[in-house]
Amino acid sequence: MARMYAGSKGKSGSTKPHTGVAPEWSNTDVSAINSLIIELGKSGHTSAQIGTILRDQHAVPDVRTVLGKRVSAILLENEIGGSYPEDMMNLMRKAVTIIEHLGTNRKDLHNKRALELIEAKIRRLAKYYISEGRLDSEWKYKRDQLRLMVE
Repeated sequence: MARMYAGSKGKSGSTKPHTGVAPEWSNTDVSAINSLIIELGKSGHTSAQIGTILRDQHAVPDVRTVLGKRVSAILLENEIGGSYPEDMMNLMRKAVTIIEHLGTNRKDLHNKRALELIEAKIRRLAKYYISEGRLDSEWKYKRDQLRLMVE
């Protein structure tokens, strides 16, 4: 399938190998990995950073094969993290930086278009998270209040 906002139509990219079993050299201690994830989450790391730390420093190549859950699901169960999902917060941070850029460069039409695309992605994600119950049903995207929402 083609990418939504890019001119390219390819599907190339790396994929994980299809294995359901962790390698024999990996760390498979479920309770230790779980406590590491909770500890790293409380110290302020994102789920992507936690996965990288577990891979590089603790010999856990894939958390999902060991625990059967994703890192973000474990953080959500233990109520660790911000008030917004991580992917949505990253998009909102990107929108804030583009809004700041457009404040000084008003004629930058390419970034005006980029801001419109990012805002569309935020609205689509918000619709999904409202249907999943992770966001309040009254939540609306407002550009003027965006800086207050970004943590």
